[in-house]
Formats: sequence, structure tokens, C-alpha cells
Amino acid sequence: MSPANAPRHWVRSVFISDIHLGNRGCNAAALLDFLRDVHTDTLYLVGDVIDLWSLRKSFYWPQEHNNVVRTILGKAKHGTRVVYVPGNHDEDLREFAGTVFGNLEIVRDCVHTTARGERLLVLHGDEFDSVVKCSPWLAALGSRAYDFSIDMNRHFNRVRRAFGYDYWSLANYLKHKVKNAVNYISSFEQAVAHEVKRRGLDGAICGHIHRAEITQLEGVLYCNDGDWVESCSALVEDRNGRLGVWNWLEMSEGLRLAREVQAAREVA
Repeated sequence: MSPANAPRHWVRSVFISDIHLGNRGCNAAALLDFLRDVHTDTLYLVGDVIDLWSLRKSFYWPQEHNNVVRTILGKAKHGTRVVYVPGNHDEDLREFAGTVFGNLEIVRDCVHTTARGERLLVLHGDEFDSVVKCSPWLAALGSRAYDFSIDMNRHFNRVRRAFGYDYWSLANYLKHKVKNAVNYISSFEQAVAHEVKRRGLDGAICGHIHRAEITQLEGVLYCNDGDWVESCSALVEDRNGRLGVWNWLEMSEGLRLAREVQAAREVA
């Protein structure tokens, strides 16, 4: 790998979920940029990597989505351990749990031990979503409503960009402002915390609800790695075992500005 193409970030573990390849809302370009810029010992794919629900409705698979798959497989080929924990949108792959393909393994859930010795349950989280478990038809309806809001948001933000405004997320606004959505998220987080305590672990890392967060709940560590539809976020463990949420759109913009400043200094 040439110095120009070498990763700029070297970390111990990366957790990403809710990529939704096969869905028009997937921000594959940002994810490719992230995967090429970050080198990790272990890459956890924490569910909803491939959106089989969306693909069954209408087939959509552009070259960028192919490139994401090839980049992940390329990392596995060159020594990165890749752990795939299927979610509800790619649940068909759960029947392959326990299968290992070189450095890529498929599991139902697993325990990650940080460099600090913390034992964290890694799972997608849909098993703690009462709507998904008890009302599949309502979950499918909600998925369609979410896809519709993403499509509307895409057109709305084209107009905002034309007037010089930053990106604004309708879905995130509704999640944080609508009472039922806030209660749903709180119930989900508490259910995950209860499972962590039941298993005698230190915390959990999940996805599913598209809300990146690190917090303490009922005495255990709760981490959500967000999504690659809107927030474009990942949970990252550095070499010392410290966990952080990386919002890649904000970070990449900062890196771009830093490069421009450095280039200007070199010219001067």
C-alpha cells in the first residue's frame, strides 16, 4: 500500500452496524472513506449490513455497495478479524452462525474483551425490540415509513445545500422529540442493560435503533454504534481500550480542512 493510500487511523476494534446495503438510503461513499482511512485489528459488523427487506421490495445494488463488500473482504484477507453479527434486516444469515471463512466469522452474538479487560456483549439488539418480536407486520410498516422519511429528507437537504445550510435529519428530529419514540428508545436501552446484568458482563455494544451513544445504564456500560444511513457513525476502541463514537462526516470534514491548511503552509 502506497503512503498516499495508507490508513491514517490505527485502532484496536471497530463496531459498525445498520449499513443497509441494497437500500437507497445507505451512505456507501462515506463508509468506503471510513474503511480506507481506518485500520483495525478486529472489525465487528453488528447487524443490518445488507438490507434484505429492501432488496425483496425492489432490487438496488450500485457499484459503491459492491465496493463496500469487497473492501471488507479485502480487510479480512489481509489479516483483519471480521465478526459478522446479523440483524433483523439480514436475519437470513443467522442460519450460518458458527461458520468461519478464513478471518470472517458469523455469530449470533459474542463477547468482546477490551484492552482494559471489560467484557462487552456484542449483539444487534432487535431481540429487545417488542415491535420486531411481536408484530413483524408493524415492523415492516415502520421500516417503510423510515425509508420514506429518508427519501423525503434527501430531497429536502438538496434545497438546504443550495441555500448554504448544513444537513438536517428529519428521522433524528422525530426520534428525539416525539414522546413515543423517546419512550421506545429508553425501553430498548433498559432491556439491553438487563440482559448484560443477567449474563454477568460489564456492558453491551449494539445497533438497531440508529442512535449512537455511550452511557451508563443501571450500573453497566451501554454502547450503540449508530448507523450509515444518516449519522455515519462507528464505535471505536483505541489501542488503550478507550471507547468512543466517531461521527465520520464531521471527522472527514475536519481532516479535509486540516489537509488544506497544511497544503497552504507548504506552498507558503
